[in-house]
Amino acid sequence: MTDPNAIQPSALDQLPDRDPEETAEWQASLDAVAREAGPHRAAYLMRRTLERAEAGGIALPKLLETDYVNTIPTSAEPGLPGDPEMEARITAWNRWNAAAMVTRGAKHGVGGHIATFASAAWLYETGFNHFFKGKEGDGSGDQLYIQGHASPGIYARAFLDGRLNEAHLDNFRQEAGGNGLPSYPHPRRLPWLWEFPTVSMGLGPLSAIYQARFNRYLTSRAIKDVSASHVWAFLGDGEMDEPESTAAIALAAREELDNLTFVINCNLQRLDGPVRANFKIVQELEAQFRGAGWNVVKTLWGTAWDELFQLDTTGALVRRLREVPDAQVQTYQTRGAAYIREDFFGKDPALAEMAKLLSDDKILECFHLSRGGHEARKVYAAYKAAVEHKGAPTVILAQTVKGHTLGEGFASKNANHQMKKLSVDEFKTMRDLLGLPIKDSDFADGVVPYGHPGADSPEVRYLQERRAALGGPAPARRTHALAPLPAPAEKAFASFDKGSGAQNVATTMAFVRLVKDLVRDKETGRRWVPIVPDEARTFGMESLFPSLGIYSPKGQTYEPVDRDQLMYYKEATNGQILNEGITEAGSMADFIAASTAYATHGEAMIPFYIFYSMFGWQRTADQMWQLGDQLGRGFLVGATAGRTTLTGEGLQHADGHSPVIAATNPAALSYDPAFAYEIAVVVREGLRRMYGEAKPGEDQNVFYYLTVYNEPMPQPAKPQGLGIDEGIVKGLYRFNTAESAGVTVPVNAPRIQLLGSGTAIHWTLQAQRMLADEWGVAADVWSATSWTELRRDALEADAALLRGEERLPYVRQALQGAEGPVLAVSDYMRQVPDQIAQWVEQDWSSLGADGFGLSDTREAARRHFGVDAPSIVVAALAQLAKRGEVKATAVKEAREKYGL
Repeated sequence: MTDPNAIQPSALDQLPDRDPEETAEWQASLDAVAREAGPHRAAYLMRRTLERAEAGGIALPKLLETDYVNTIPTSAEPGLPGDPEMEARITAWNRWNAAAMVTRGAKHGVGGHIATFASAAWLYETGFNHFFKGKEGDGSGDQLYIQGHASPGIYARAFLDGRLNEAHLDNFRQEAGGNGLPSYPHPRRLPWLWEFPTVSMGLGPLSAIYQARFNRYLTSRAIKDVSASHVWAFLGDGEMDEPESTAAIALAAREELDNLTFVINCNLQRLDGPVRANFKIVQELEAQFRGAGWNVVKTLWGTAWDELFQLDTTGALVRRLREVPDAQVQTYQTRGAAYIREDFFGKDPALAEMAKLLSDDKILECFHLSRGGHEARKVYAAYKAAVEHKGAPTVILAQTVKGHTLGEGFASKNANHQMKKLSVDEFKTMRDLLGLPIKDSDFADGVVPYGHPGADSPEVRYLQERRAALGGPAPARRTHALAPLPAPAEKAFASFDKGSGAQNVATTMAFVRLVKDLVRDKETGRRWVPIVPDEARTFGMESLFPSLGIYSPKGQTYEPVDRDQLMYYKEATNGQILNEGITEAGSMADFIAASTAYATHGEAMIPFYIFYSMFGWQRTADQMWQLGDQLGRGFLVGATAGRTTLTGEGLQHADGHSPVIAATNPAALSYDPAFAYEIAVVVREGLRRMYGEAKPGEDQNVFYYLTVYNEPMPQPAKPQGLGIDEGIVKGLYRFNTAESAGVTVPVNAPRIQLLGSGTAIHWTLQAQRMLADEWGVAADVWSATSWTELRRDALEADAALLRGEERLPYVRQALQGAEGPVLAVSDYMRQVPDQIAQWVEQDWSSLGADGFGLSDTREAARRHFGVDAPSIVVAALAQLAKRGEVKATAVKEAREKYGL
């Protein structure tokens, strides 16, 4: 493994050695110390020497930084294979069509971004021509995380190779008609092209790391050998400010993910101005990644700079490049030669002398055009170094100019991110610069034409030949015709039907027990991917450690402290559990990679990610949205759920709203099961829908969110009768009536319908008995397993009605003929059950835990929020009193009796 902290070749390779004999003596001295006193002594002396140099004012790069020059000197660059001139013509066409597409769309007010791809064109084109493996070769191909704002360039290339036509391009950002192109990489909107959503900035780099890691996981577990796949993440330098962008870079280095390359487009600009106006973002990123253990390759300057570096015999040029802040580099891009001579070269006598040897054209070529990220040879050298490097991931810091080739009105201007179009004259200037055969007459009525050399042109043939050699078109998403997974044995689910008898069991434990049975299934057990953020013991999962193992690329290099115990902490290279440490974001990135393996690798995996419910959707809802976009499948499990079931932990642990956030995600099927048998029914249905035989018109690209509780409670037997499973799946069924519950009520007693979800059903059942025994009221109890699914069904019924179709919402069907008012109770804010209020024909009221949580006993917390059994009784009496079915005084009497 290459030492990532070793100072890489930098200015030393650019500057001539004025005294090789002296240099050799210094090197020999260092070698002698290392040989005689050991490497630690040599390192100590080097550190002290560097400290002395810094104290003496001698300018040296910091240990984690190299000089502001290319990592790979020109003399060490490999030759560029293929036909460079042909690739330049292809890139020119793609630049043109990307800009034309956005400009034409601007007439419809749909927006778009031109400047990003203009800066990054060679970063993509070099990869497409020489590196990015497609899915039609062996294995799964490479995984490409495309920078979202560069999407027009990817569409332009797909147009050139025949995968898109002009009608597609003209419908950029206009998808409603069904023939449009999404603004950014959205697999759900364009599932044959895009694999990974990347525009919620920061999530692309995080997901790329965990995708590379999951590739290793699949290979290590012998699910599929994907060792030939390489993950490429294209990022912006401004995007690296997002905390998610660098949150997992230490993981990538620690696990030596040399199947991963970050390509950071350092055009020095973010949305409104410079990324680091008074500093240098490249140096900052280099130190950050090198410190984390990555291999860093800087590709900053083009070949035009070679002459300047050869003239720099004193190191003055390298020193000056290191000290000029990024905003000033941006200014040089927009100023003339005289300004650059004075401001850049004039600061140092040696540089002033150097400038006398340079023509104005040479200065402008260097400072306006010549960047490492704009030259295929420089980019190729960096990519080759990245894929050949072993033992660590690589980050390529490629310096570019935002708006390159778009003309003086765009290049390096602070506002270019918001600039959506070029004028006809600007396009003509761009045409001349790129050397494209587009005539003035092609600009009919001022409309910018698309350009295409012809389906049988040398350019298109070359492009297609290169992609064929690399395994087919890219990017591309493949939905493999996978055989449905066989359903697990019914025994695993049926075991919950009889209940827990006298034993109290938390639904969290019930879910874990179900999974323990399912992972033993001979057909599908190995496809389960348990994911947990360092809370496995909290959720009772430690029994899975020795049987499944915890994945680690190193295996277990130590003797665990609990090795003599039955449930010891076992790590293994083929471990099945992903125990991620304290990182919900990392765990979600794991889940996304596993949940989309059916498309990425043609392997259906069944991830379940279990977490403190408060720290799932609230912290990582953006990733849940990304999951929905990426068409992921699996089970999210919010454990220790509810606002009153984990009250000792206090306000920040008390989840009263995760179902509200989950309801905003169209791909999330959210359930709040009350009993163990309900969990079994929902999981069985989820496995069928996502991995088994889909029903006609059923969307398999969904994921399930289940809330489970840590409070041990009696688990009743599954009620007998038709439609119970259907009701559980659809979201509502009658658990019992006053009569079947065995309570005694007078004939013609007033009646109320109590709807409870999750742990709240237990207080509802207590209230049922109190209403009968103490107030002569008959209450029927319903289990509402999913308020959200009830609402979605009702919304679909409303939409059908507008189309002239008669359809009754399921919630109305279920409650049809139920006597009395309805009172809904939840351990979440009232907004959760109130989702269905407008479709309930009976009088409606609800109770919920609105507000912040608090630390106390469960009983005190429930009294505080007004959701305990006595509170339910009072609310029920109030509903009946409004209807004149009980005396109005009964409400006051009940409040006083229960101390409310």
